[in-house]
Order: sequence, then C-alpha cells, then structure tokens
Amino acid sequence: MLRVGFLGLGVMGAPMALNVARTFPLTVWNRSSSKYPPLIQAGANTGSSPSHVIRHSDIIFMMLFDEHAIRAVLTDDVRHEIRSKTLVNSSSVSVEFSHYLSEQVRNAGGEFIEMPVSGSTIPAEQGRLVAMMAGDRTVADRIKPFVEPMTSAAVYCGPIGSGLKMKYAINTLLIAMTAGLAEAMNLARAQGLDLNAFGQVLDARPLASAYSRIKVAKMLNQDWSAQAAIRDCYNSTQLILAAAREANTRSPLMQLCSSLYRHAIESGLGDEDMTSLVKCLPGPNGFQDRLGSSEVRHPQGNRDRGE
Repeated sequence: MLRVGFLGLGVMGAPMALNVARTFPLTVWNRSSSKYPPLIQAGANTGSSPSHVIRHSDIIFMMLFDEHAIRAVLTDDVRHEIRSKTLVNSSSVSVEFSHYLSEQVRNAGGEFIEMPVSGSTIPAEQGRLVAMMAGDRTVADRIKPFVEPMTSAAVYCGPIGSGLKMKYAINTLLIAMTAGLAEAMNLARAQGLDLNAFGQVLDARPLASAYSRIKVAKMLNQDWSAQAAIRDCYNSTQLILAAAREANTRSPLMQLCSSLYRHAIESGLGDEDMTSLVKCLPGPNGFQDRLGSSEVRHPQGNRDRGE
C-alpha cells in the first residue's frame, strides 16, 4: 500500500487528514503540534519536518495557508526528497504560483497535481469536499483512491491552472450568494419582520439548499464561529479579481464583495464566519441587537449538516 503524507493541519487540513488517516497509512506535519492528538489517535504518525514527511510518503497532500507558507517549506531538503513522489497541492494560490510549484516539483524529479477543494469545515469533516484536479490526467486518475476519503466528488478539470480557475468561478457564486443572503436577512430585520418566518419562507422556495439552511441558522443563532472566515473570503475575492483581469473580463459583483469583506476585516471581524458580513450592514439598532436573545432558532437549522 502506498504511503500518504499531509502537510498543514489548519481549519481545513486537519479534518481532511483525519479522513485519510482512517483509510491509509499517514504521516502528518504542522507548524503547531497542538493539532496532532486526534490524528495520532486515528493511527497517523507525525513528522519532525516537511522533508521528513515526504521521505516517508509516496503521495503528499499539502494544505497550507498561502503562497508564502508554501515557499517557506519548499527547502532544498524538500526538493531532494520529492524525487519519484507525487505532491498534491490543495492550498488556494494563484495560477501563476501553481505553475511555479509544478515546475519546481518536476525539476526535482517528482509529479505534481493541483487540487483545490470546494467546501468548508462541515463537508471537510464529513469527507464531502469537491476536489478540482488539474495536471497530468494519468497521475490524477492514479491518486483518486487516496482522494476519495476526503471528497464526495473529484473532477478532472484540465492542465495545471484549470483546477484553480474552476475554484475561482465556483467561489464567485458562493461569495455573491452569501453576501446576498446577509443583505436579505438585514432587509428583513430592518423592516421589523419575524426572522424565523424569513427562514421558513426561504426553506419553502427553490432557492433553499443545505448551504442556505446552515448560514441562516448561524445568523439567527448569532453563531459567528468560522466555517469559512471573512479573511479567507476576502483573499478569495482578490484571487478572483486577478483571474478576471487575466482573462480580460470583469467581475463587478466580486469588486463589490471585496469592498464589503475588506470593511468587515477593518471592523475586526476577519476571523469570524463569512456570514458576519451581516453585522456590517446598516440598520436602526444593529443586527445583533435586533435579534436579541439566544432563544431565536431556525426550525431547519440542524436538519442537514452538509454544505
């Protein structure tokens, strides 16, 4: 059986790695050892460094925060160990950086697959992420069994860059939809409507989804814990806008959402869930004050934990 490695145990990386550990031999590395106990309990080994993980793995998944974090681990030791190994990057980076990373891995004698994922913490925990794979299709097909514990679907999108471009397009809809949901909730609030009734009407419409149920429930319950943080959404808008410029097109909704999410960060909400955007919208008393007690509950809030 091929050995699997995982670099980066953040909000998304930890549940992804945990799902892999339940199926395959796994070695993990993270800057902070505080994330190790659940992985160790699931049977994973820990590596003292990224190069140590790669040395003891055949396929290595990487879920680091950004390009800077990836550059920090791309040492000469890592380049030496990557020969004859397959590196799969799930971090959200620019297409340009993904080409650079692919070239670095190939020059070192390894194989590279680009694999951003769609979904936040709940689908990551459930193994229901959607992987957007790019690169050599033969390699992508070969590693699919190792992707399956983390995903409900793994779609091949084309050559390097195609997976990230697909994620930019999908995130355009997701970010705009979340901002629209926050604005709709705020309008209902500002008009003095029963917000539980708002949730019930939305649930009865074709617009309803597992995603809308979760996000409406979070706003009604004033649960601002991050499934996808404001800061991450703002970073996504920057990648989307850069991709739009590169493709010689426009993305006016993302331009507006970028401003809204930047304002939320400046308001101290950067680490809260993306639904916290609703707290930045104007109103007579502010969204939280209008909601009042924690007794408010969305009747469908726990019906479907998917996203």
